[in-house]
Amino acid sequence: MIFRQLFDAGSSTYTYLLGCADSREAILIDPVFEQHQRDAALIRELGLTVRYVLDTHVHADHVTAAWLAKQAYKADIVLSKRYGLGEVDIPVDHGDVLAFGNCAVEVRATPGHTAGCVTYVTTNHDRAFTGDCLLIRGAGRTDCQGGDVHEMWESIREQIFMLPDECLVYPGHDYQGRTASTVGEEKHFNPRIGGDAREEDFAGYMDNLGLAHPRLLEIAVPANLRCGKPEDDALLQPVGWGPVTVTFAGIPEIQPDWVARHLSEVCVLDVRKREEFSGELGHLEGAQLIPLDELRDRLDEIPRDRPIVTVCQTGKRSGMAAQILNQAGFDQVANVPGGLVHWQRLALPFRES
Repeated sequence: MIFRQLFDAGSSTYTYLLGCADSREAILIDPVFEQHQRDAALIRELGLTVRYVLDTHVHADHVTAAWLAKQAYKADIVLSKRYGLGEVDIPVDHGDVLAFGNCAVEVRATPGHTAGCVTYVTTNHDRAFTGDCLLIRGAGRTDCQGGDVHEMWESIREQIFMLPDECLVYPGHDYQGRTASTVGEEKHFNPRIGGDAREEDFAGYMDNLGLAHPRLLEIAVPANLRCGKPEDDALLQPVGWGPVTVTFAGIPEIQPDWVARHLSEVCVLDVRKREEFSGELGHLEGAQLIPLDELRDRLDEIPRDRPIVTVCQTGKRSGMAAQILNQAGFDQVANVPGGLVHWQRLALPFRES
């Protein structure tokens, strides 16, 4: 199974991508609205088709990207039926199974943090995605959103701690950089519910956490009750000057055939060395030459009234150039992947030296 764990630093949220290596079908668990482009880049690069986008619960600390994922991938939105939300395509309950290719996850109802919390468990019981129920050496708060400490005790004890000790625990959040645990570790070491803890011990601990209300509560919960759908029904993606995609490495890219058709509308910035500019690969008509190692000192020479397309021999140095320009405040920038080697392979027009 293909597996990736992704992180949103703003909310300390983990997003999980699981895919079938044979069919390339995938699921996305707990995606974050602001990280949609990052996730989309990874999904595209891995050649996956997202079948389901799952949330473990209605979040109070970030807005879900479920609706964005539905628009991008035609994926079905999955959430507990206990919320009764109209935007949900597949309202799930305890015992339901969701298959993607040759892989599947089962749904375990684990209320306590909210009434609709669920844990998604791979059917071979080697991974559990516990959301805000069981955390690494902790447990999700039970003092808002209709939480119930006694329900959470039962959820963890009867649904998660009954899994094999070696089952990996992947939480919805961690605030200390920890990425995973196991059921056995948490049964033994979790200071709230592990070891010889009894229900009254757990309740006493949880009732005295003294946490401030989630900072984004008033924004996140209403948005998540719509599964992240904007109130104005707008696709909240920037209007681009061209078909720009962003790689998982964070580099904006635009395909060479589009550039060839729109050369008069963009500024082509060639960042090779001077001898390369007049070398065997030639250069594009009208290209401006600024070698990469001079770029930071010559930013004022680059026009700001047109989009900037960066090129080099193979697209590596120009990828760095695109990032330098972004950091310098140029917001209409894209790199040509594969550079002039790929450009000539496609037999696109160029100026010979």
